[in-house]
Amino acid sequence: MVDGLRGFSLLGILLANMLIFQYGMFGKDVMHLFHVPAADKAAHNILQVLVEGSFMPIFAFVFGFGMIKMKESLNAKNRKAGWPLVRRFAMLIGLGLLHSTFLWDGDILLFYGAIGFLLLIFMNRKPKTLMVWSIIFLTVAGLIGLAPEDKADKEMQAMNHRIETYVQSTVTLYAEGSYAEIKHDRNTANPLGDNAFILVLALFSPLITAPMFLTGMYAAKKGWFADPDENKSMYRKGALIFIPLGIAMKTFHLLFPAMIGSGSGEMLGGFALSIGYIMGFSLLYTKFAPSPLMERFEAVGKLSLTNYLMQTVICTTLFYGYGFGWFGKLGVIFGCALSLVIYGVQLFASGWYMNRFKSGPVERVLRMWTYFSWDGKAKRKKIVTKTAAAEA
Repeated sequence: MVDGLRGFSLLGILLANMLIFQYGMFGKDVMHLFHVPAADKAAHNILQVLVEGSFMPIFAFVFGFGMIKMKESLNAKNRKAGWPLVRRFAMLIGLGLLHSTFLWDGDILLFYGAIGFLLLIFMNRKPKTLMVWSIIFLTVAGLIGLAPEDKADKEMQAMNHRIETYVQSTVTLYAEGSYAEIKHDRNTANPLGDNAFILVLALFSPLITAPMFLTGMYAAKKGWFADPDENKSMYRKGALIFIPLGIAMKTFHLLFPAMIGSGSGEMLGGFALSIGYIMGFSLLYTKFAPSPLMERFEAVGKLSLTNYLMQTVICTTLFYGYGFGWFGKLGVIFGCALSLVIYGVQLFASGWYMNRFKSGPVERVLRMWTYFSWDGKAKRKKIVTKTAAAEA
């Protein structure tokens, strides 16, 4: 089920990232500069409520879940998980640096690898402790969002002006520029302009995202998916509670962005909707698995790293000037349709691939490095007892 959930999350991640591929990291939040029609504005609003900020946390949840399962698997083979996880996170950081430097600035691998080191602190904690810390971090995120946006603040106005000026310059650059020009802009441009502001973002990002990582670790230790049929009631209640709650909170932020608590609605609503989606997918899994569709979701999930990187290669080729140059031209609705086409191809291609190979190419390299073995598997460590040692 967890592989299927990971595969499902990649669909939402692609839908959200499609806005960045089409309009840029900063352009997706100033859509008025692209003069999009009313239908695309409505589609953008729907994506903001149902997709943005609610599928990436599912990936974080699965990341934390997988971390605990990997530890349990290694412990069952009489091995400790510390160094394998350290190597794994280090390689994710390396892949993230390569991905963000040479392909696309929307990378998440670097951040996931970095936060993995923070999660090592919680690896051996009890489930109750994980949930308490998750609630603490979630409370902090909610408190941060209580402050309303002050549109009269001169520093904020200056930063917004820099961002809009930068976005206008990217329209031609990303649609017509060469690979070298786009790469140079990606690695040197800083429309935020304030390094102190960037530092604050870097410090608070782990606090805001930690709840889903810790909740995933909690779920692994509590066996949320060990017996899906037994947990049907939990999945049903979770979906019925958290999906409407998350949508309501995120809609409140969209309609009243300047009100006190609106930012909290966005942050906490994204968390709630993510939990609701996890529960909803789990409920559907119990009803329809095994089935060809669920098997394809699982195949996408098993190849999640390869599929994630392939989405970047495909979309940057389509939208950037060294490819088809569709940047800022396709529109939100057609972008959503394109996302479904790309993901549909990955559904079938991943199923075909997994019927012939045991793991994806990037996943295989990651496992080889993690376990320091050519076959990408951890070897069982023999335990020599004192009696056996004495006899020897």
